[in-house]
Amino acid sequence: MSATLPASFLEKMKFLLEQEYDNFMSSYDEKRYYGLRVNELKVSHEQWLRLTPFKKHLEPILWTDNAYYYEEQDRPGKHPHYHAGMYYMQEPSAMVPVELLDVQPGQRVLDLCAAPGGKSTQIASKLQGQGIIVSNDIATERTKVLAKNIELAGVRNAVVMNEHPSQIATSFPQWFDRVLIDAPCSGEGMFRKNESMIEEWENFSVERCSSMQREILDDVAKMVAPGGQIVYSTCTFSPEENEEQIARFLTRQPEFSVVQVEVNWGWSHGNHQWVSDEISEQLSQKQLLSIDGTIRLWPHRMKGEGHYVAVLKREGIARDISESSSGREVERHIMWRTIDNTVTKRDKHTKNESKFVKSGNGNRSSIKGKEKLKQNQNYGKSINAEATPEEMWNKFAKEQLSIVPIVNYEAICYGNRVYLQPEGLPSLAGLKVVRAGWYIGELKNGKFIPSHPLAMGMRQDEAIRSINFASTDELLQRYLKGETIFIDSDQLIIKDGTKQNGYVLICVDHCSVGFGKYVDGMIKNELPAGWRLI
Repeated sequence: MSATLPASFLEKMKFLLEQEYDNFMSSYDEKRYYGLRVNELKVSHEQWLRLTPFKKHLEPILWTDNAYYYEEQDRPGKHPHYHAGMYYMQEPSAMVPVELLDVQPGQRVLDLCAAPGGKSTQIASKLQGQGIIVSNDIATERTKVLAKNIELAGVRNAVVMNEHPSQIATSFPQWFDRVLIDAPCSGEGMFRKNESMIEEWENFSVERCSSMQREILDDVAKMVAPGGQIVYSTCTFSPEENEEQIARFLTRQPEFSVVQVEVNWGWSHGNHQWVSDEISEQLSQKQLLSIDGTIRLWPHRMKGEGHYVAVLKREGIARDISESSSGREVERHIMWRTIDNTVTKRDKHTKNESKFVKSGNGNRSSIKGKEKLKQNQNYGKSINAEATPEEMWNKFAKEQLSIVPIVNYEAICYGNRVYLQPEGLPSLAGLKVVRAGWYIGELKNGKFIPSHPLAMGMRQDEAIRSINFASTDELLQRYLKGETIFIDSDQLIIKDGTKQNGYVLICVDHCSVGFGKYVDGMIKNELPAGWRLI
């Protein structure tokens, strides 16, 4: 490590670590660790192991069942499998919080400080398409990469927002079964990974970070359902942001308690002795000692960077997710709500309606949240007087796709963009929405144009036309660079009764990487510019 660590930081670490201080300091001379996690929304773990060219250098990350250390020189971000969303590259210790969140299919999950999206994609993989994940980040610019990583992973059941926690709490009172807080912090645990964090640490005080964390925790407490859980994590060593922060939370929110985490794989217990006397005196002995059930990840004890994680549970009986509509077939009426909030069954002869919000059983309110895209200028005007957005989507799906009808999703429009949104969400009115659900396409010149996220979320068997390339195929490389490619028609995989010409799902080792448009031996490239190989 070339950078010089601040003297005040070193003094603090001597106090915290005592006889382990020298070993801790030696860790800064070791190489950083690189990790990747298999995305089982796109490929099974076993299938990926058969396909990957990196197997020679892989070493399992012990606290997950589908992640590996890899060698920096392998550069998996350059491989076509990365562009298919088969895996996500993530610092190994950063995988721990979601593992402790205990996500189950069908749950409602909030990732509050979600950018760049690694933990959200990890949560989505555990949900397996059932339930809902709301991914939020307060930094507008960071939501762009957040949305892209969620789309790259093929996530169908996510909503992406750019909101302050207090605003989310107002719209989602006691609604989430699980909440992840990857809290903004002083970043001391990342000094080895990113030396620029040292300068940031000197500019942003621990006190400032502690204040933000306190507000976030109190807002989140309002969102957690009875029996629900919070995982609070930081990438810093400061007790003020860790044990002290959790102890203070328990004094303000007595309906929460610490869930004891078993220590494995070089993890360490939290330390209640690092809680200030002022706060210790406000807790019962049981509450105070429970702080030892939180965990610390020290870089000299395990293969990863420094983290702290606490699991908190709200008292009460947890929602029975088996009773949720998520993940099971339901029958419901299809209704549409126009922009004047009038709920009516859709009459196919009605004209002059352009901005629709689909309403399940008439209990949805119109979505007016300000999307982080410019509002379409056709707001309130007819986009197509002959068909609703849903009718246009259904027509496209029938002609160009082989998708089984998607239950438990609502088709909604923001301007000319069409989304499939997980059913059961509260109203998003007034919230800053970046992605209102699975972005499937847009209405343009009276036609439905499919989106790249639609392709990324599809399986090969859901396309009536597809083509599969090996990861080493030169044609695949040309496609990923945005070029038009030429093929023999017998390379296409076409469902019975399907015309050859039309949209084709491009796949690498049977995982989708995007759409093309096939016309007489030529595949016109539909890969957006921002998704191409450079």
